[in-house]
Formats: sequence, C-alpha cells, structure tokens
Amino acid sequence: MRILYSIAWWLALPLVAFRLWLRGRKEPGYRRNLGERFGFYRQHPPPALIWLHAVSVGETRAAEPLVDALLDAYPTYGILLTHMTPTGRATGQALFGKHAPRIVQSYLPYDTGWMVGRFLRHFKPRICILMETEVWPNVMAQCVSHRVPVALVNARLSERSLAKAQRLSALMTEPAQAMTCVAAQTQADAARIALLGAPNVHVTGSVKFDVAPTKEAVDKGMAMRHQIGARPVFLCASTREGEEELILDAWQTTETGDALLLIVPRHPQRFDEVVRMVQGRGLALVRRSAMANMPVAADTRVLLGDSMGEMFAYYTACDLAYIGGSLLPLGGQNLIEACAVGKPVLIGPHTFNFTEVSDDAIAAGAALRMANATEMVSEAQRLLTSPQERIGMGERALAFAYQHRGATARTMALLAPLIA
Repeated sequence: MRILYSIAWWLALPLVAFRLWLRGRKEPGYRRNLGERFGFYRQHPPPALIWLHAVSVGETRAAEPLVDALLDAYPTYGILLTHMTPTGRATGQALFGKHAPRIVQSYLPYDTGWMVGRFLRHFKPRICILMETEVWPNVMAQCVSHRVPVALVNARLSERSLAKAQRLSALMTEPAQAMTCVAAQTQADAARIALLGAPNVHVTGSVKFDVAPTKEAVDKGMAMRHQIGARPVFLCASTREGEEELILDAWQTTETGDALLLIVPRHPQRFDEVVRMVQGRGLALVRRSAMANMPVAADTRVLLGDSMGEMFAYYTACDLAYIGGSLLPLGGQNLIEACAVGKPVLIGPHTFNFTEVSDDAIAAGAALRMANATEMVSEAQRLLTSPQERIGMGERALAFAYQHRGATARTMALLAPLIA
C-alpha cells in the first residue's frame, strides 16, 4: 500500500508544485525555499541535532516550552525545526530566532521515500519529535530505515480522525506501529492512538498549558488597550473562513453599545478579505498594522488584528474572547492561551479537535458553549456589561490553566532515554 501511495505522490508532484506556485500569489512565502520541499538543502546543521516537526502556527507556538526545555537540557545539541507552511516558519523565526545558530529551520519535504531519505542523510538527526498529529507513512518508514527514533508528542486524535485513519488502515497501521513512543494530551487521545497500533503510549497532558505570556507580549497588549481606551473589547481569535460573516452580521443586529469587536483571522492571507467584509457592512474599521501610537477613534466598531505573533497581546488587550473554528464544523482551536491570560472564553458547538479540554474548561467555569453566532454575541454583550461575573470567570480560567501545567516536564522524561 505504501508503494502505491508513493507512486501517487510522484504522479501528483507537478500538480502539487503548480498549486504551491499559485498559493504564492497570495502568500509569497510559498515561493521561497522551494528546494527544501523537494529534498535539497543549503543549511549546515550542527553535528548533534534534535529534529522537531511543527507543521504550522499553532503547533509551533505550542512547541515553545518544549523547545526551551530541550535547549536547556541538551546544551551541546542543536534543534532542527521543520514546518509545512510559511506562517509556521515565520512564527518559528519570531519565537526562536534569538537562539540562532543552535536552531535551524527548514521545510519538511513532500512524503516520498527518496526526498525524506535525502533529508535524513543531510541533517542526520538523533531523534524525530512530531507535534500533535503529523504522522506521514514515508517519513516513518525512512526514520526506521535510518534508525532514527520517533516520538509523537502533545499527541491528539479526534474520533473523526480515528475513523478516517481506520478506513486507511492498510496505509496507517505501519506508521503507527513504527513510533517509538507517544505522549498523548488526554486519556481519550491515548486510547484512540493505541487503537491504531501505536506502542508505548503515555498520557502527559498538553504542553500548551505550559506556554506563558512573556512580559513583552503583556506590555504590548497593555499598550494596545491604552490606545483602545476604557470601552469593552470582545476578541474573536483565530477565526476561520465563513465565521467572520456570521460574527459581523450578529454584531450589527445586536445592541453592543460602545464595545469594540477585535477580529484576528487565523490565516494572514485572509486579512484583506475580512477588511472588505467589514467595509461592505458600513462598519468603521482600523487595522492593527495602521495603529502606530495613535488612539483608536471612538466611532471605530471593528479592529482587525492583522499581525503575526501577537496573540498573547490580543488576549491581554481584550475583556472576553471567542475561540475561532468552532461556529462551523471545523473542529475549533485551543482555548488554553486565553485561559493562561485569565480571560473568560466563549466557544461554538464544534470543538471536536479539542473535545476534552473544551469540556473541562466549561466544567471549571472558565468557558461557555454557544449554539450560534447570534447567541454568542448576545452572551458577549451580557458579560461585557457584567464585570463581576466576567472577572470571576476570568479568575477561574487562570486557575484552570495553572492546574494543568507540567506536561513539558513529563514529555521530557519520556524523550530523555531516546535522546541519550
């Protein structure tokens, strides 16, 4: 089955390359470092190298406490940080650029045996650490061939993803069995991953709970809030395609007083698209990139967060946060960062990618689940005008975040014998 899969990859490569070039029209980053996607590299890696793969922005941000722990625990090692998206790579540069040259960044090549083999021969990593869900058949097979142990960390697997993997069991069973160890976020994730045949599965919790806002991010958020003023701020974070329209329509039809709607789309290529949506509804808008040091005008209804690497600053600046990807059946995003800043959270009905942490946050009184955008905006307005209830909910969110910390230390204990 893997041979047929590899043949399909080779046949699809011209179309893949063409699509990559087309995507580069909106995101120029897709046209940079093209050789790396096909197994050709210019980087000169250090001799002892730990390879960590974080596919995009969310995984890269989640990896921050683990990367910091690896740098501290293994001072003679470098870290190879690989991605699949330009935004993930840019996030890695923003977070870890200060650690150069110990941290080397690259794209992971497309999943053909030849390309992955060339990648492994060039970098010669001592271990492969995959973040969350990134298990590729040829990557796993080549790691086995080159005797590189593989750890899947901060691992999660939804019921939907399990069903899909089981339908492709002829292709996915071998990669699952090739994993050296798995550090799962929850007991449910561990049980689902074990069903695929993965050995040595442990529950360590989510390392995202160990991500803490830096003083710089908090100061930036407070400065942003000073520019906004005393008016209430409702943040819609990591929104996905189709959600902004629902939120804006609900915002227009609900009495929100002088509250400011702060929207941060998950994908930067959609910033201009969201601007057009807001302007098409006649709502006064300011872009974060155009704020400089000027105060936000009192008649501004929407602030667009069109910057990268400032999510903690946005959470600091707001009074209440909705976590995107959950109004539509997209699986949701992680609410942990909002809780870590002590902000109450609203989520939609679709959180199947983060079922347990979402349910736990609701049970802890840190989050509320809303059925649709209209209900969500109405509840947001109620909370924004109920400071005592909102502050209590934020305190419970902060306590919830602190209660679940420690996953990084547990994950490091699993990785230690593999690196040694």
